[in-house]
Amino acid sequence: MMNSITLKEMSKKILFAFVLVSMFAFTTDAQKIAYVDINKVLNSMDDYKSAQKKIDDEAAKWRREIAEEYDIIKGMYNKYQAEQVLLSDEVRRQKEDEIMNKENAVRDMQKNKFGPEGALFKKRQELVRPIQDKVYTAIEDYANSKGYDFIFDKGSASGMIFSNPKYDKTEDLMKELGL
Repeated sequence: MMNSITLKEMSKKILFAFVLVSMFAFTTDAQKIAYVDINKVLNSMDDYKSAQKKIDDEAAKWRREIAEEYDIIKGMYNKYQAEQVLLSDEVRRQKEDEIMNKENAVRDMQKNKFGPEGALFKKRQELVRPIQDKVYTAIEDYANSKGYDFIFDKGSASGMIFSNPKYDKTEDLMKELGL
């Protein structure tokens, strides 16, 4: 019975020593990781606030223009509704086509201003992108000078914003997959 207790204690001590040595081995090659809040950084920059205000003002102006166009369409439709019984079939179809064409034109205008490749997107690229690039360059310079391997963005879902290229194992994975 005495031998089994010492054997268990000995096993525990060996396991503890192994874990301790493993921890030291891994900590010497540990990566340095940090996070930043990009939104907080951007919102504290006067250039960014100014660019954002220009974008917001332009978007508000476009929304008003689109709303005015929809008001015109609503007026056209109300007038059509009031006159409909007095109109011939041909004139009625002509008025309906006129209203539909106007609606399509306003939808196109809305898409051209607010769509994925619209004027608002382009304006944002023009005004905000250079500021974002400046911030990301500063993050990369900071990471390289301080020895960080990974930097994550705390404030959004974008995730990693800097990584040391030596940890990129994409090519290794592609070789494993035979690509």
